[in-house]
Amino acid sequence: MIELKSASEIELMRQAGRIVAGLLATLAQLVRPGMKTKALDDAARTYLRERGAQPAFLGYRGFPASICVSVNEEVVHGIPGGRTIREGDVVSLDAGAVISGYYADAAVTVTVGAVSPAVRRLVETTRQALEMGIRQARTGHRLSDISHAVQEVVEGAGFGIVRDFVGHGIGRAMHEEPPIPNFGAPHMGPRLKAGMVLAIEPMVTERSPEVEILEDGWTAVTKDRSRAAHFEHTVAITDAGTDILTQGDGEGKPD
Repeated sequence: MIELKSASEIELMRQAGRIVAGLLATLAQLVRPGMKTKALDDAARTYLRERGAQPAFLGYRGFPASICVSVNEEVVHGIPGGRTIREGDVVSLDAGAVISGYYADAAVTVTVGAVSPAVRRLVETTRQALEMGIRQARTGHRLSDISHAVQEVVEGAGFGIVRDFVGHGIGRAMHEEPPIPNFGAPHMGPRLKAGMVLAIEPMVTERSPEVEILEDGWTAVTKDRSRAAHFEHTVAITDAGTDILTQGDGEGKPD
């Protein structure tokens, strides 16, 4: 069952979302060649603690870190640790925060130094796919309208869309109903209503969309070891339009 959120609940999620937005912007500025991915996790813990938020990921089903840092062939759920970030890398940062029992979740992908035009296109296509998916998150539309919009952008650009992981509802738990695939025919599934809050997150690969899980039990990598990108926002569907909760002040207002 899809739970509808009240205005007060959405406001708590907005507070969490603004913290996540600030955290991701801060981490994106910190990424540089030579640093260990664990340094980003350390910075995230400090950032969240100073703002009175709890890291949504730490301890979730045993996950050992506060954020996910996924580099190059790592698609999602990369555990920050001893991996060194290098010039030309593609780094996906995924973070969540909890305020008063309500969650927000978002992700961005950044490039490190000089990268090829093909890599820039991969990252930009993934960002555009998220944007087009969000545009479909409106009252009266169907859930698969989001999925189809993402797939059209990604496959239209010649990239692979990961099918093993999907977006999700979010609120008083990190993952709620409904699952939100990044592929599928339009005009199917539940009709979208005001009060639904969704985490939309395209995960895109350079070539094959097939993934496998490493021995750590978490890190998902492309089977062909091609690079991947990941963007995500938590959005609320309102009568006034789509409200992006994981953007900074002055952004994400209903359109």
